[in-house]
Amino acid sequence: MSRKSKRNRPADTQAAEAGPTSVAQGRGRRAILVGAIAFLAVAAVAGVLLFGGERSAPTQSTDPARAAALASEHSPSHGEAGAKVHVVEFLDPACETCALFYPIVQGLMAENPGKIRLSTRHVAFHEGSEFPVRVLEASRKQDKYWQTLEALFGSQGRWAPNHAVQQDLVLQAVSGVGLNMDQLMADMNSPEVTQRMARDMSDAATLKVTATPEYFVNGRPLPEFGDEQLVKLVREEVARAY
Repeated sequence: MSRKSKRNRPADTQAAEAGPTSVAQGRGRRAILVGAIAFLAVAAVAGVLLFGGERSAPTQSTDPARAAALASEHSPSHGEAGAKVHVVEFLDPACETCALFYPIVQGLMAENPGKIRLSTRHVAFHEGSEFPVRVLEASRKQDKYWQTLEALFGSQGRWAPNHAVQQDLVLQAVSGVGLNMDQLMADMNSPEVTQRMARDMSDAATLKVTATPEYFVNGRPLPEFGDEQLVKLVREEVARAY
């Protein structure tokens, strides 16, 4: 008989195998056993309350660097400023999956009007992605960011075949947005744009973002990547907040 099997056996069977005992001894042992069980039960409840309370505290509240990275105060933001659900998305404009997931996020916002705010962060993980990221950042000066992002995602297959960015085709892709192209080209290399790009990459490192798209919903990352997981997490936070 293995040690594991012996430990899992009922207590009454083990007592019978130990030999006959007096009624008084049996009652005494049962009393001790009951007392021990009661003590363990109280200890278990106390442990749940203690450690459960610690687990319920949001991670970002105890990590100032993580909280600052998630705040995304310098980033493009879409939705009501007072929305109680904040989705932070790290994206690469040359990322095919980012383009595929963009309508999902927009659909969730339409499904919950006024309840969700989206902040986008830019990480140039694909070769040559720094150029379209600069285009996106520069478009903000002309209040054309979201139109530019949608134009890039909508034509991504043309200007980034096999994730290889073609700079001249990037400019063609956004030519119909209504941008002043001369101003765009001048703003792309401005210190302000360079600073924001560096901030996004730094915050990505703080949050351990290594692939795109990456989402944080009220500070919570996806438990596992996938469209269903994203929808579920956002809906959970909406239900929690409202």
